[in-house]
Amino acid sequence: MYATDDQDKAVLLVDDEQHILTTSRLSLKSSGVVHVEMLQDSRKVMSMLASRPIATVVLDLHMPHLSGLELLQHIVRDYPGIPVILMTANDDVQTVVSCMKAGAFDYLVKPVDTSQLVSRVKKALEIRELSSELNLLKERLLSDNLEHPEAFADIITCNKSMRAIFQYVEVVATTRQPIMITGETGVGKELVARAIHKLSTCSGDYVAVNVAGLDDNMFSDTLFGHRKGAFTSADQAREGLIEKASGGTLFLDEIGDLNESSQVKLLRLLQEQEYYPVGSDLLKKSDARIVIATNRDIHEMINQGTFRKDLYYRLFAHRIHIPALRERPDDISLLLDHMLEMSAKSLGKKKPTPPPELATLLELYAFPGNVRELEALVFDAVARHTSGILSMQSFRSVIGDNKMTAEPSTPVSSHLNKALTDHFGRFPTIGELESYMIKEAMTLSNGNQGMAAKLLGMGRQTLNKRLNKS
Repeated sequence: MYATDDQDKAVLLVDDEQHILTTSRLSLKSSGVVHVEMLQDSRKVMSMLASRPIATVVLDLHMPHLSGLELLQHIVRDYPGIPVILMTANDDVQTVVSCMKAGAFDYLVKPVDTSQLVSRVKKALEIRELSSELNLLKERLLSDNLEHPEAFADIITCNKSMRAIFQYVEVVATTRQPIMITGETGVGKELVARAIHKLSTCSGDYVAVNVAGLDDNMFSDTLFGHRKGAFTSADQAREGLIEKASGGTLFLDEIGDLNESSQVKLLRLLQEQEYYPVGSDLLKKSDARIVIATNRDIHEMINQGTFRKDLYYRLFAHRIHIPALRERPDDISLLLDHMLEMSAKSLGKKKPTPPPELATLLELYAFPGNVRELEALVFDAVARHTSGILSMQSFRSVIGDNKMTAEPSTPVSSHLNKALTDHFGRFPTIGELESYMIKEAMTLSNGNQGMAAKLLGMGRQTLNKRLNKS
């Protein structure tokens, strides 16, 4: 677990009246703002800001020694990234204008309404968090470094787009905002969710649930649990997965399959961090971090009226889109080697040697099932393997029937297919493609076999064998 200091989310309350500090702190804590500091003496504020991280400051405008307006000017000058909310008993337009011009984030009029205090402070914390994420993201992208590459050890890739995703994950993993992971089936959305949990400050468990196929009753019971006697077979109380994920991460997969009633309950959980177990009137609080995933087009579902727009906006705090395998063909060889090793180990066999043309064959396939489909193909091939070079028969039995109809996802793939079919009159076989490439390499090298071998990325002896065979 990569812990960071939770105190960087602390709220500092400054007021010369102790009862206001106490009631304000209780209101914030009961709403989920855990770290709240208090000061009665305005002269101690700047020294506290210098000694520890503070995310938001709430100041009384009229205080002895240093007024709230004076303190505001000092904070804006020395700590411009900290949002400051001013409290004033004087509902005067001129006072408010002066405060906002001086750099105040917001203001509250005394006597302060509890709900207003909570909502303004939470908004300030959210803004501060987003600002910190943006600055950190800029630093990571400019440096092109990963602070914790070990968190992504289970994701096999050398692709630049995936590396950029890892950098973004490192930035947003420590936030408490929901994260939406999108991508086709089999691209590895849950692996990314697990990496988010590893990098987060969450000390609790990682709990995953696939919500596809759950009706509203099953969704509520699975997520929120039930009290004893809630329904006929409920002979004892049972905690839901949201409680098991307390202090940790709850991963909800296939979120696009939720019906409308379940969407409403999820929205309340996200907005208020509250829920009711089935059959219970006892309101429970949740501090679980929510990560969700879907392979469906949520925008289209919103247009069709099957997904709530307000839920989407609540889930859209951070979005991570995992590209399809066909969009990162540079990962094929790396994944193939890894999966051959894992499959052989699982089956108690020696790792087989793949033929050189296998990677080329796989790179030309669209992989509708993505990494999961590649894994299944490799496992099947290794299971059938007996000795020598790995047979391509099991791969061809699947890919041979689909490569002509697989729709390329990028203009590059489309142009490549057109060029090949224009030259051969149809989509070529691996053997035809290899012969063509060897012929072109020999032409470009003016018959120099050593140079042609370098162009093709193969040994000279291997090229000589291919030429003799043809």
